Amino acid sequence: MAQPPDTPLGRMYEEHIALIRKKDMNGILQQYAEDALLISSFTRNPQYFRGHEELTTHFKGLFDVIVGLTSDIAFWAETENPQTLMIVEAVVLQFPDGDQKMRFADSWVLRDGKIAIHFAGMVQYPDGSLA
Repeated sequence: MAQPPDTPLGRMYEEHIALIRKKDMNGILQQYAEDALLISSFTRNPQYFRGHEELTTHFKGLFDVIVGLTSDIAFWAETENPQTLMIVEAVVLQFPDGDQKMRFADSWVLRDGKIAIHFAGMVQYPDGSLA
């Protein structure tokens, strides 16, 4: 499994994945700005989650159904000013009834060290189809 680089964003990403695995809502919300926007293509139609209350809804939905997560990084790019991250990853979500494999293209735009915009782009769905 490819690991993120030993940079501030690499460590933040590792923490992000660990927080999802632990289903740590408070921890995950601390990574996001109060007015953060997460745009997800998880359901094939764009979903928009603004602010911590809506992010809680998004992550609760995920935490309620998964039992585990692995991520294998295929592409990593980051900038320092502005602080941004672009990552392509092969993700396996473990569910009680079996694993689902997919590919994501996640991008973060940070403000003051917190995620202000998160594009959570699914590019290959569990059924193998492409976005």
